[in-house]
Amino acid sequence: MKYTVLKGYQIDSWEFGNELCGNGVGARVSPEQYGKDLINLRRIINELYLNSEIKPALIAPGGFYDEKWFTKLLQVTGSGVVNIITHHLYNLGAGDDPRLVSRILSPHYLNKTATTFIDLDQNLKQNGAWASAWVGESGGAYNSGGRNVSDTYIDSFWYLDQLGMAAVYNTKVYCRQSLIGGNYGLLDKDTFLPNPDYYSALLWSQLMGENVLSVKTDASPFLRIYAHCAKERAGITLLLINLSNQTEFILKVENALSELVTPKTTIHTQSSFTRGIKRMVSWVGRETSDEPLYREEYLLTPANGKLRSKTMHLNGTPLGITIDGNIPKLEPTLVDVNSPLSIISRSIKFVLLPNFDASACA
Repeated sequence: MKYTVLKGYQIDSWEFGNELCGNGVGARVSPEQYGKDLINLRRIINELYLNSEIKPALIAPGGFYDEKWFTKLLQVTGSGVVNIITHHLYNLGAGDDPRLVSRILSPHYLNKTATTFIDLDQNLKQNGAWASAWVGESGGAYNSGGRNVSDTYIDSFWYLDQLGMAAVYNTKVYCRQSLIGGNYGLLDKDTFLPNPDYYSALLWSQLMGENVLSVKTDASPFLRIYAHCAKERAGITLLLINLSNQTEFILKVENALSELVTPKTTIHTQSSFTRGIKRMVSWVGRETSDEPLYREEYLLTPANGKLRSKTMHLNGTPLGITIDGNIPKLEPTLVDVNSPLSIISRSIKFVLLPNFDASACA
């Protein structure tokens, strides 16, 4: 710390400890002792950065959430000590668990993580309103992730769903494990080329703004829906995740309401084969126009329809490094805003509605 101050380095934050909370991983520290140490560390930071215009934030504890442990830590430290509460998430289990794929595709299993987000959010409101929640480390499956799972298309079902869920419950930052390293790296550990989750993260970063919108729906749990104000532009962005292996969901977009609502669904058959299609009405802006209006769609699918493919397609085009070694530009398909919005089975779609009039995004 003294060295960084001497060099004039701008340090955003200091994190204290790693996986020592609750039962710990290999070792543990009591919340009482941890709290006392954090108070002492805050005093050191304040003294070292006394003459600095920007003082680094203090982050802790960087481990798996344990309600009693975290509550006690917040009570011991009180306000003015810890700025950010971090927790780690590896909800899919071990990387070599044969149930890894089935867990990723199970809405019931994915929903279990909401309990952690809800409990931590409530804990902070009650005992640490001065602090914000971060996911300090998450890679889906621990022990370096699952080979030919964490580094393939199917992992983006878990990854994007958890990003959406984390945002709903007031998580301010989500740190992915890892950029490079193990099977769960955003870049391939041998070639350093982007894995599918890299492109999913990039689209999230480019399209999803900070303001989270409430979505009310009684659609199938296999259709995951998240909505944010659009990033640095007018309108909203929807994230649709279809976990079903046989159902195509169709959403009719209308300009009538400013609330994200989906009424009850009905099932239809299509063409010469039986195919589940669920139809719902949703999402409107109040403004009308005589000019043609378009929405932007970014459909993510696996190469050759194989969920464990290491190649992801965007609107039918495989994503990969360009001939000059750069990340490709992620271009949308422009679709008439009045046409039905659909998402095929086992796919992911970002939809930007630039003409949606949401008061929260004004």
